[in-house]
Amino acid sequence: MLTRIPDSWAWVRTDLAVRLLPFAAAFLIAHQLSGGASWLGVAGGDIAVQLWFAAIAAPSMFLAAVAVQLWLTRRRGALSVPADAGDALFQAAFYVVNGPLEEGFFRGLMQGGLSAAWGAPVGFVVATAAYILYHRLGRWTWPDTFATALVGIPLGLAFWLLPGPPSLLGISIAHIAATCGFLGPGPYLLRRLRLL
Repeated sequence: MLTRIPDSWAWVRTDLAVRLLPFAAAFLIAHQLSGGASWLGVAGGDIAVQLWFAAIAAPSMFLAAVAVQLWLTRRRGALSVPADAGDALFQAAFYVVNGPLEEGFFRGLMQGGLSAAWGAPVGFVVATAAYILYHRLGRWTWPDTFATALVGIPLGLAFWLLPGPPSLLGISIAHIAATCGFLGPGPYLLRRLRLL
């Protein structure tokens, strides 16, 4: 199915109200109540490490997400694809907002908070499982939902294991790239290359 900006705006508008604004509110409340605790990942961390991670992870995750979407689409036989570059860019702009807010909620608030309370392995496991399974609430199919593990696991590990204080910077950039590969721009690229 081909989409245009009004089609995309219909789900973006709902997504903003139902998911992203509550994520942002929860994160801001935690930030305020914790006095800006470092486990939230707001600090830049080791900027050089964060940017190197993003430079490697973003293109890798974009290409992997495109490949997974191609495989899943061929199995399911259907996919919403932007009809033109305008809608692909509109969706990409939304993912630039979506990625950092999801990372702030799942990695900063959940993983960081649970890690501070019960240890890093608990925080990683619970937050990553929550990140993956919450996509099912958006009526994603089970294969699409499980595909988010290809983003959730490495980004959760990066938040936990990259040197320096925890930071949302590198993982947010990688998240944006992965989402753009799986939805919107990635499918648009596949259609332009006549692979769909």
